[in-house]
Amino acid sequence: MKFDIMRDRLLAGLNDVMKAVSSKTTIPILTGIKIDVTNEGVHLTGSDADITIQTFIPVEENGEQLINVMQTGSIVLQARMFNEIVRKLPTNDVEIEVSTGFATLIRSGKSDFHLIGSDASEYPLLPEVSADRQFAIPADLLKSIIRETVFAVATSETRPVLTGVNWEISGDELICIATDSHRLARRKTKLEQLPEDVSSVVIPGKSLNELNKILEDTTNPVQIAMTNQQVLFKTEDVLFFSRLLEGNYPDTSRLIPEDYKTNVTINGKSLLQAIDRASLLAREDRNNVVRFETLEDNTVEISSNSPEIGKVEEQIPVEALEGESLKISFSAKYMMEALKAIDGQDVLIQFTGAMRPFILRSIHDDAILQLILPVRTY
Repeated sequence: MKFDIMRDRLLAGLNDVMKAVSSKTTIPILTGIKIDVTNEGVHLTGSDADITIQTFIPVEENGEQLINVMQTGSIVLQARMFNEIVRKLPTNDVEIEVSTGFATLIRSGKSDFHLIGSDASEYPLLPEVSADRQFAIPADLLKSIIRETVFAVATSETRPVLTGVNWEISGDELICIATDSHRLARRKTKLEQLPEDVSSVVIPGKSLNELNKILEDTTNPVQIAMTNQQVLFKTEDVLFFSRLLEGNYPDTSRLIPEDYKTNVTINGKSLLQAIDRASLLAREDRNNVVRFETLEDNTVEISSNSPEIGKVEEQIPVEALEGESLKISFSAKYMMEALKAIDGQDVLIQFTGAMRPFILRSIHDDAILQLILPVRTY
């Protein structure tokens, strides 16, 4: 195997596939990156058995030659070392040559690195995903869906299925739900040509966070294909596979209240900033609790106190206040994350009592729903 490649393009590809490589893997070959060279270009693959990322660098793009292939072939090189070497090479021209016994020469300018590679045939094959279960979603929309839900997944492994986001297909709607049993985030999206034979999968939150980083510069639609064990996200030059979480996701629909006793319409940004200020004192207290109380004259009071430090009270005008008066306490962190997901728009908060879950939604858009369980302090 022998080829020349532009260092900046090789580094961009490595940046993507390195997101899947873990030093903690129990499968030694997965500490490496697989390089496949064909006459069309170079495929780079990284995996930790849960996530697999493959990126493709074509021989030429927009009339510019990126790769010159002298001899095709495959090799697995130690990922961290190869990435560091490429990052520090002195010129943008890189030559990689593999000779007998997987001995690999990486040359750039006057630098020669000799690495010992591994047999590419030992590297796990990519999962098979059939093309008939695919649907497309604009990259910007996919990034929004991830941002609006993934923060609410559970971080503890006591119920592994809750560390993922449940993607459910119902008719022409994709419903994404995350919950850690103290709060819930739900995002509904109408899409065309959704598959009919897959109703629900649970995608690990970790996978979605890594996917989001890869989608940072992407604007084109992302193709998504689901099987019983895997989900594939496909952009122009990246394949992102993730295993799915096993187990039944809880039925969260019954958590969402049907009727409300107090409705508050408020500017999301000003509420977020007030809770942020109140949480300065709440943070010193172990559980970071902020109180919310409705007052007369369309006003609410946000307050927090820490016995050792002091207290803070702030009154904010609301746009509308209907129903019973209310005092409720909640986690400042959960409330701030929910408000950030709604993205500073005007928010309708619906309460069913001081100890019952309450709902936040944007008044402009019913697609996003956030639910939070209060904290008992009164």
